Order: sequence, then C-alpha cells, then structure tokens
Amino acid sequence: MQDGDSRQRRVKGLVTICGAFAGLMITLLGSFISAGILVPTLEAQPKLITLPSTWQIHGLLLCSLTCGSRAGIIASAAYLSIGLMHFPIFHSGGGLDYMTTPGFGYLAGLPAAAWLTGKTIQKFKRKGIISLTISAAAGLMILHLFGIINLVCGNIFYSWPEPLKELIFKLTLGPLPSQLALCAGIGMIGVPLRALLLEE
Repeated sequence: MQDGDSRQRRVKGLVTICGAFAGLMITLLGSFISAGILVPTLEAQPKLITLPSTWQIHGLLLCSLTCGSRAGIIASAAYLSIGLMHFPIFHSGGGLDYMTTPGFGYLAGLPAAAWLTGKTIQKFKRKGIISLTISAAAGLMILHLFGIINLVCGNIFYSWPEPLKELIFKLTLGPLPSQLALCAGIGMIGVPLRALLLEE
C-alpha cells in the first residue's frame, strides 16, 4: 500500500514539473502570438479578426486548468524570473525596471491567477467546457484586480505617464472582452487535454 502511495506521489510530482515546463513554454511563446477568431463569410474562406490580446495569459491559465494550480504557479514564477533578468519577454521588454511600469501589476497577478484557476476547477464535479471557462475567467479577473490595484497605488505614490482612467481602459477594459472570449477558447481546448492527461 505504501509503495502504491509513494509511486502515485512521484507520478503526481512528475506531472506537476512537466506541466509547469509546458506551461512556461506556452506562456513564453504565447507572449509573441496575437489572438484572433475566425468569422464565417459568404465567400469560401473565413475571415480572421485579430483581437487586442496575446496568448500569454491564457497559456498559463490552460496550464492550471490541465495540470493543476501548483504547475501554474511554478510556470508563472519561472516566467516572471526570466523576464526580470533582462530577457525581453514582457510586452515592453524586461528587466527590473519593468517593475515601475503600469503593466507590471498584471504580471505580478499571474501566480494568483494560476492558483485561483487551478483551485476553482477542482470545485466543479463536472469538468466540461463551461466549468473550465468559468475557472479561467476567475483567474483572469484576479489578474486584472492585481493590475488595477497597481495602477491606483502608482497613481497615488508617483505619477504614471498617462492619466489613471486611460490606463485602466487601455490595460483592463479594452482587452477584457477579447480575453474573456479566449477563456471560452481554452475551455474548449482544456476538455480534451484533461481527458488525455488526467484520464477523466
């Protein structure tokens, strides 16, 4: 019995590490890939409409949905560490100076978003597209909460180059609808991935 429990723990740890590495790779690559949706047209080919968002956040949320909150937290911590070591993987570059930019609060919210997404999906008995979408949206909301708190604090203690209202619109209200649509997309991707990885 103890050998079975020990083996199960080792397998779970291996899945977490592999999931974290895959999540990190998806997040890194997703930083450079613009999101878009295919819209059917009267012509033979559908039209691709580019969304004002990348796959960076949603790659991490997908990691948490499929491999658990622990894998998502590890992936987000690794992503932040790489970016703060002067590798230009963030939206406007990288390095420790990035911590003084308006957008850093959103990046600082990545570990919390990964944790909440992974924990929320565990609460659902049936893990279908709707529950995965809701879990991803919950993670997205906490990420935007971190971002807005950073914007407000930065506005109080030192002035941003743009007015607070403009920054909130530019960084939260503007991209939020497309990011919520992408949550539904990763909900659809997450169902077969969970079935494959977790044998659900």
